[in-house]
Amino acid sequence: MPDFNIFSENIYDSWEVDEKRFIDVARGILNYYLSLPYVYKTCCLNNFEYNTVSFDILYCDSKKTHQINKEYRNKDYAADIITFAIFADSDEKIIFDGEINLGEIIIALDKVVDEASKKNVAKEYELAFLISHGILHLLGFDHQTEEDYNFIMDLQNKALESIGYDKV
Repeated sequence: MPDFNIFSENIYDSWEVDEKRFIDVARGILNYYLSLPYVYKTCCLNNFEYNTVSFDILYCDSKKTHQINKEYRNKDYAADIITFAIFADSDEKIIFDGEINLGEIIIALDKVVDEASKKNVAKEYELAFLISHGILHLLGFDHQTEEDYNFIMDLQNKALESIGYDKV
């Protein structure tokens, strides 16, 4: 397995996320995904030589995701999660000193809290769920069809189970 460099920053004042904990969560999820041959063979990392995989997580609010959506994606709404899959979406796959930068996951924590309340799950579970979703996007997976959506949801649930995450 490669090394993982996962960086995070929280600019949302209303929830002091335990960033170390969620970096460990992200590391566990990524490790799980890459350990599955059927995932690895179809992800953006397949057929490349590297020893480190990195990405960033930004915790913010829905005003920020709305601004980012408008500016970069021409979408006029706040999102719970936005991913910029640098490596997966690029025609030029850049590997610098053996490191692949997958991109960035941006998560609106106020939306996480709202969604957790609606689903009657802990906000930490919902955050881990979104991180697992974002990692799949960074690896090049999408959910344009119902079949793809079901595949991703199943993978996310298995990833969270693999690291001992439950909904409470």
